[in-house]
Amino acid sequence: MPVSLPRNGNAQVAVVTGAHSFQVPPFYEVFRSLSNVDFYPQSLDEFTADAELALSYDVVLFYNMHILQPSDELPWYQSGIFSTLERLGENGQGICILHHALAAFPNWPLWDEIVGMGNRGEIATHYDQQIPLKVVDTQHPITAGISDWALLDETYEMASPREEDGNHLLLTTSHQPSMSGIAWTRTFRNSRVFCYQSGHDSDAFGDENFRRILSNAIQWLRI
Repeated sequence: MPVSLPRNGNAQVAVVTGAHSFQVPPFYEVFRSLSNVDFYPQSLDEFTADAELALSYDVVLFYNMHILQPSDELPWYQSGIFSTLERLGENGQGICILHHALAAFPNWPLWDEIVGMGNRGEIATHYDQQIPLKVVDTQHPITAGISDWALLDETYEMASPREEDGNHLLLTTSHQPSMSGIAWTRTFRNSRVFCYQSGHDSDAFGDENFRRILSNAIQWLRI
């Protein structure tokens, strides 16, 4: 029997994980703390198994780091991964790419299009960095009312998003080692996209501004 999502005024959010470990209780506590959000944790295999259900969420938040590509020979239970993901952006569903999901599918051009940058296989990680964050667009609904602050988190050294590639920067940092663009928006097909490099562990998950930005982003993405 087909499964449908409740339409109760809340944002219906698929939280897609896999191929990277994370601190489970503090991560999901972030979503429990958000108002007007119903969240559905699931693996990538589960999300992509039913394409119509996958496309019915208001927002899909990716927190996975699969290193797959369409040419790979996959087991039967992963047979829908690329056929479903290739339909992202079809109906205006919001897309959020969080932290290590920026490095997912490093050799897949479609994911480059979604996140707005290439060369994503070239990455170095640095833990426990005190990162000064600058709000470069104080008027955007995601960052409105948020002032510059510092966040203890993991940084990535990888290609930074560029405005000329259709990215609109919201947060940047001058910290080294780190990519300079930390949060940005873009469009992919008919969908709004929000990419956010932050979000490694409980230091970030418990940060008030991190949660506020994620909450604002979900509401912005669902429109």
